[in-house]
Amino acid sequence: MSSLSLIFTIVFVFIALFLSKSFRIGLEKDIIIASIRAAVQLLVIGYVLSFIFDANHPAFIILILFVMLTVASQNVVKKKKQGFKAFFRVFVTLFIVEILTQCVMLGLHIIPATPRYIIPVSGMIIGNSMILANLFLNRLDAEVNRRRDEIQLILALGGTPKQAIHSILNAAIKASMIPTVESQKTIGLVQLPGMMTGQIIGGADPIQAVKFQLLIVFTILASATLSCVILSQLTYPTLFNSYQQLIREHA
Repeated sequence: MSSLSLIFTIVFVFIALFLSKSFRIGLEKDIIIASIRAAVQLLVIGYVLSFIFDANHPAFIILILFVMLTVASQNVVKKKKQGFKAFFRVFVTLFIVEILTQCVMLGLHIIPATPRYIIPVSGMIIGNSMILANLFLNRLDAEVNRRRDEIQLILALGGTPKQAIHSILNAAIKASMIPTVESQKTIGLVQLPGMMTGQIIGGADPIQAVKFQLLIVFTILASATLSCVILSQLTYPTLFNSYQQLIREHA
């Protein structure tokens, strides 16, 4: 794609701005900020990745993965009340998911142990896990507030916090995973994923592109489940005090 063609893609931003203004949605400022941030961040990361790929040193891989994990965790908890504690729980969750998935892929030699493979795949895993963590925490807050009386009743009858929150955690996990599961049901029929499309446009064999996309699809499904389950186990104890009472203010 030429630089001129890239400039022409700004037309799509103008379409979004026009529709937001016409229907008084009020997203004009967010659209402009998001578009500028996306352009700047992607251009910067493009130059950074070029340097890292040429250097091919493990230290640079670790550094950029740490930045990804930190930014993703901060994005999830930026509106939460518990500050660093919430950030730490999300960071640990994303870190565990990243380590487990990379151990499987590298241990089974599914991908080569090079920055060109590890960093892009990790970006997709961490990015998806970030979205799932955000969805889960928001859904958990809503479920706890909606079913507060049910939780307190179970506790009053002698139930443990884990028993009182079990069905709520399951409901929050299931609800937050619906977008991931449903999108995978129609993949290839309704949508051609970004990684596969990019490879095909770049001249790769479609079958080879499908193989790589299946790797991402299955990895994302596993990372989504892991993210929700691990975060649920790290989060639910914080909803109760030392007397096993539901805390009024949480998240």
